[in-house]
Amino acid sequence: MSTRTVYVPTPDGTALATDVCLPDGTRPLPAVLIRTPYGREAHRTELRAWAAHGFAALAQDVCGRHGSPGEWHPYRDHERTDGAATVAWVRAQAWSNGEVVAVGASYAAYCALVTALATPEAACDTGPDADPGDFHRDGVPDAVIAAVPALGLTETAREPGGPERLWARAGWWAAHGDRRDSDPDALARALADDPRLLEHLPVARLAERLAASLGRELPSWSGLWADRARGRLVALGSTARLPLLAVGGTRDPFAEDTVALWRGWGGPSRLLLGPWGHRLTADPAAPARARVNLGALYVRWARAALSGRLEPTRHGVIALGDSGRWHTTRLRSTPRPASAQDATPQDATEREGADRPEAESRWSFDSPTGLRLLHGAEFNADPDRPVRSDDLAVPADGDRADRCLLLSPPLPRPLDLAGAAVARINVTADTPCADWAVRLIALDPTGRADPLAFGIVRRTGPPGEAADISVPLGTLGRRLPAGTRLRAEIAGHHFPAHARNPHTGEDPVTATRLAPSRRTVDPRGSALHLPVVARRRYVEPAPEICR
Repeated sequence: MSTRTVYVPTPDGTALATDVCLPDGTRPLPAVLIRTPYGREAHRTELRAWAAHGFAALAQDVCGRHGSPGEWHPYRDHERTDGAATVAWVRAQAWSNGEVVAVGASYAAYCALVTALATPEAACDTGPDADPGDFHRDGVPDAVIAAVPALGLTETAREPGGPERLWARAGWWAAHGDRRDSDPDALARALADDPRLLEHLPVARLAERLAASLGRELPSWSGLWADRARGRLVALGSTARLPLLAVGGTRDPFAEDTVALWRGWGGPSRLLLGPWGHRLTADPAAPARARVNLGALYVRWARAALSGRLEPTRHGVIALGDSGRWHTTRLRSTPRPASAQDATPQDATEREGADRPEAESRWSFDSPTGLRLLHGAEFNADPDRPVRSDDLAVPADGDRADRCLLLSPPLPRPLDLAGAAVARINVTADTPCADWAVRLIALDPTGRADPLAFGIVRRTGPPGEAADISVPLGTLGRRLPAGTRLRAEIAGHHFPAHARNPHTGEDPVTATRLAPSRRTVDPRGSALHLPVVARRRYVEPAPEICR
């Protein structure tokens, strides 16, 4: 096995630092390509593992990062052209058999996807006698593995429902923005200098305060919030014909982007949704049966994809938390509302169709078997005292409610959840613009709180006008033991994870004035809709993903 560093030319003349790890021997090999802004050297163990399984393995620093020259512009078109040029370079090497799998996680998944979806002209300049089919073959990989994909600038900056992801973007830009290397602890140091850093307004000028703490400028910060186009990669993916493995975690903030990519992909696609966060790491306390060897699964899937053995279908598996059980699924975008309107939480109606094993359970806000209102049918959403995303404690004083609080009775038996959840609420705000955040917490029999689901949407409309709002709560994968209670919270803020809505109708990114907002939640007609596994179909993840 040998590893060397080469410099791969791109269409604009920049040569990108690329580590190439080859197994011993001389036979032509399939290749895996990782293009990353986080440092190619961090992938050397991964490259050796791929090589040990008979692949040529490459990790490349994207333009302007670590060992690659040029300027670093996140999510620009150069990732597509640079990726296509690198795939073409790989196929031209003597050790290549022509097969390439683009692999990546987070931003590197974005790089893999735009390469997989590149146009025929992306690999190189085309002349009058060029065959477009040759360029398509040269510049586009044969398969793609996208783990916890960050699908674009807007997708990372804003929730689908509008609110800005403040904490995550401030942390990422402080660590990686406008610099050649990375500084993972940059935001933590800045907050140590100024604990109220993220409270300062306007959000658009946060970079100035970060710069004062970090000692460097962040000129690209404003461009993050200027882009509002979303869904481009998902739309392009519908035209794809190559195989996709989409890997995500139910605790990852980008989980719904992973599911949307898988659901909309035009070629054979598989979904692996585990009990993980963005780093794809399991809870250290989780039992061994809940762990998955992702590296071995990737190799097995890549071989199946390159050999054409994958069924031309769209299916996948979702973990039921840390139980070690995996449920086969063909997820719908939202729970189906009509089939279970009269079902109780413990007595759900199963959906029809062999490919829809989930059932919907409707937990009414005004039912003793659903969610009982504790307090806060009327509450005050005060941006100067926002409900915090980093604190699961709830106030006991209902007279000064800052959220609507509801609680279920204990579950009489274990409950498996797999699929999309949604809260449908009838609400009123006395301001022209209001965010509605819904947080679902699982309380075990001892009262220990564990986050289960979250969603937030922004609504504009005449003050005082009642509205029926659907708040998507993401894709759940959990087994709740008997005795678990569900606590639902409806609030006007979720800070610092999300920027505070000023309630004035101004853009939260540029607003400098905040105002409180009086809120009302009408329990009648409001309900939580959960995807219950009514017919259990447990599977082993690797065989299901690779068939």
